[in-house]
Amino acid sequence: MRTEEQSCCDSNILTLSFVMAHYRASESKREQFRRYLEKAGVLDSLTNVLVALYEETEKPNNALDFIKHHLGVAGPESDDAESLRLELNDLQQKCQQLVEENKELKTRLMQYEPAQEDGTE
Repeated sequence: MRTEEQSCCDSNILTLSFVMAHYRASESKREQFRRYLEKAGVLDSLTNVLVALYEETEKPNNALDFIKHHLGVAGPESDDAESLRLELNDLQQKCQQLVEENKELKTRLMQYEPAQEDGTE
């Protein structure tokens, strides 16, 4: 016959077993995620940026901007990027104009080619 104390103890052991199993599963997921980050080079990149921040003699006012800048995260566009964007837009417009001009010239050419073929027969 089981006593109430034994039943309570068994319940606590069961709860503890459940918590331990959950912790192990959670720990396993954390380890898998850590390996994923390591394999992708994320840990090395973050470590390098944090070391660079640590070694800065004059610490930046905004550490997050420092990290973003050193990781190459897109922030405010540089003058180079803006000028390249403008150049791209200009070239796309020129390309469209040339395509339209080409189409028009082909249409005009077709007016003369059939007449030349008819004249040569």
